[in-house]
Amino acid sequence: MAKLKIVKIGDETLRKTCRPVDVITPRILQLLDDMVETMRAADGVGLAAPQVGILRRIVVIETEPGNVIELINPKIIARAGEQTGTEGCLSVPGKCGTVTRPMHVTVRALNRHGEEFEMSGSELLARAFCHELDHLDGKLYVDVADEMFDNN
Repeated sequence: MAKLKIVKIGDETLRKTCRPVDVITPRILQLLDDMVETMRAADGVGLAAPQVGILRRIVVIETEPGNVIELINPKIIARAGEQTGTEGCLSVPGKCGTVTRPMHVTVRALNRHGEEFEMSGSELLARAFCHELDHLDGKLYVDVADEMFDNN
């Protein structure tokens, strides 16, 4: 595994729409592993492929230690409720913002074996699903934050 360089706000990669993964190759599997290592090293709870300069529809999330969620070609298929809270982003260091997201979210994606699955999450996991999947379409939380503030 290798720790990858996290792309920061201002880099045009973060504003591009990612391409779907057509075939899960050994390179894609290595990317998943490297993204998890990178996310953990940066104390993040989620990381999307464009944040490491790869324009593919891949996300990793770990809201509970040891429980990594890998999502390939994810789509949000249901959302309900509302929550407002603080978000940060590994690509926007030193800043946080207040963002309103759904309280409950269900995603459909492929796992590392190419099998389709659905997963639902509430609160932090729902927020992470929305935040990370936004990255795949070139959107950052700063675009939807009600207010921004320093995280230092």
